Amino acid sequence: MSIPQSKVTAQGQISVPAEVRKKLGIGPGSVLEWHAQDGGVMVRRAGRFSSADVHRALFPKGTPKDKSARDVKAGIRTAIRQRHARD
Repeated sequence: MSIPQSKVTAQGQISVPAEVRKKLGIGPGSVLEWHAQDGGVMVRRAGRFSSADVHRALFPKGTPKDKSARDVKAGIRTAIRQRHARD
């Protein structure tokens, strides 16, 4: 089994091999994260929101003791509206 390879162009661009795109579920417009690690590079598909983003959206004043599902959904709606509000 061969390891997928890419060549870097003079402009610093690469093509992601088809089998890697399929495995990661990436397509045009996908964002990849690059991490230098132990003399190598790890590449992964970027998530839209980190778990910290979700936690801050749900619990802007810290972790509450009791929250109902309705409160959680309302918090998510509010956070999304604020994030996508036009100035």
